[in-house]
Order: sequence, then C-alpha cells, then structure tokens
Amino acid sequence: MIDERAPMNLAEWTVHGGRLSDARKAFATAQLPWIDLSTGINPDPWPGAADVAIDWRHLPEAAALEGLEASAGRCFGAEGKHILALPGTEMGLRTLGALPLPPPFRHVSPGYSTHGQALPDSRAIGFDQLAIEAERGGTILLANPANPDGRLIEPADLIAIAATLARSGGWLVVDEAFIDAHADASLIPHMSGTGQVIVLRSFGKFFGLAGVRLGFAVAAPAIIAQWRIALGSWPVSAAAIAIGAAAYGDADWIAATRIRLRLRADALDAVLRRHGLEPRGASPLFRLVECDAARLFEWLARRGILTRPFDYAPRWLRLGVPCDAEGLARLDRALDDG
Repeated sequence: MIDERAPMNLAEWTVHGGRLSDARKAFATAQLPWIDLSTGINPDPWPGAADVAIDWRHLPEAAALEGLEASAGRCFGAEGKHILALPGTEMGLRTLGALPLPPPFRHVSPGYSTHGQALPDSRAIGFDQLAIEAERGGTILLANPANPDGRLIEPADLIAIAATLARSGGWLVVDEAFIDAHADASLIPHMSGTGQVIVLRSFGKFFGLAGVRLGFAVAAPAIIAQWRIALGSWPVSAAAIAIGAAAYGDADWIAATRIRLRLRADALDAVLRRHGLEPRGASPLFRLVECDAARLFEWLARRGILTRPFDYAPRWLRLGVPCDAEGLARLDRALDDG
C-alpha cells in the first residue's frame, strides 16, 4: 500500500458496521457516493416494502402476528414447529439470559461480540473445541454461517453436537443470521419439536431491510411460551409484521436473490484475488481477507468505501458484496490505486 502515514486507530470502527454518518465525518473528502461494505447486509433489498399497506392507527392484531410467524415458518421449513417473532435477532440474543438454559455457558469465537455478552460468564471456545465442550453439557452459542470468517457447518454436524449436549442436559443455540442465502443449510428443518435446540433467524440481512428490526426464534414449546410472555403482546411493529409476512411469501424473489448473491460473490472473489487478497467464507453476503487491515481500511475509506475491521484480529478485514457492477468496479479501481 503506497501511503506514508501511520495506520489509523481502528478501535472505533470495530464495534459494528454500518456507521456511514461517522465515516462521512471522519473522511470528509472521500469520493461520493459512499459504498457501504461494512455490514454484510444485502445491498439489493426486497423491492416490495414500499407497496405494503401498513395500518399505523391500531395496535398489531394477534392474528396478523400469527400470520407473520406462519409465513416465516414456511420459508424456514419450520411448519409444525414453535416460532416466535422478535424485534431483531439482537434482542433475541440479549434476552437469552432470562431463559432456563443450563450453565456452563460458552460461545464459539471468533464471532459476534453480542454472543459473548448474551449469557452470564460465557467463556469463548474455538470451533475445534466444539465436540469436547459438548460432552460437558451446559449451553453453547454459535453462529452458522460464522461471522466474520463465513465458516458453514453442515446440519448433520450440528445435530451431532446437539445430541452430545442433550445427553448431559445441555442446549445448543444457533444464530442463523446469514443462513437465508443458503437454500439447504439451516438446522431448522431437522429439529424435533421438543429438542434442546434454539435457532435464531434474522430478517434484515438477506432481505436488505435491517431497519425493519425483525427476527425469529425457533425452539421447544416451553421455551417459546416463556419468551413470548417476556416480550409482551406486541413484540414487533405493524410495519415489521406486514413487510415480513409479504417478503417471506415471495418465493420467486428469494430463489432469484440466492442466485444473484452467489454470482456477485464470485465476481468479488475474482477482484480480490486479482489484487492478491484471498477471500474466505461460504456466505455470499460477505468475504474476509487477511491483510494490513488498518491501512487497507483507511485507504478504501478515503475513496468512499467502508469496510469492517476487527479488534481481536488486526489483520482481518471483512467486505460485504457490492450491489452492482459499478460498485465492484469502484472497489477494483481503489485496490488498483493501492
């Protein structure tokens, strides 16, 4: 990287992605418009949101909430299972500690910072420790696909981990925030109705509508019932109910988007490799590269491209998939300049 300045302090940029307002202030002379590759959120959102009729005058009806959960359940392969709408997956993670989950608590790292905060005194473990840790029982929380390295665990392997945990009274919690981009990778269709497994799902990432603040939990009836009471009568807004129900019912868009995302991820891989950056990860929503992350983050930011660094891995930089050929070309030119 041809840049004589010392690399910037990345601490403030490692908490979470999507901080475009902060980036505009910090890099006031950056090329416009900004391209946000920091979140892993689909940059090409479901197009039907503006056409959905939303009743802002009344509290959401119980029947409408049930319709949303049924629509999501059909999409997840969760028919006949117990599903709960949440005001975002983040809220689901933050309320795990109120559920009757057994200690000891562990979370697979690297991963979301929220995973380390979701359960009291949770201890970080590596992916290669999963099988041994499962024999101890307790509760293990992990993401699939993993974030930020994009590792994808096959459902059969997760079933085996859950079975090992269950023999000692333990529970497995799987955060499937990025799983919608994969047609057959979710654990949900393989769950029994009473098993000791909780799966969390996110609406905003795949559908590109993070502002809707919608997520779901799929779990045994007793867990869902307790969770539902804690969230109250109106856990999500009328907008989230109406938009979510319609989007999950759009099977053609879902199928076509999975194909588009894969093609765009392949194109991003080609650009990264051309510049000596080897992409990692199975999720077509983002890629991880190993590099001088501080310098590359700043280099791209000064050219109006926001990416995501990590405090625990100073050589890691995550890039979301650009929305279109123009965005990819801008990234290509920025890397060429470097």
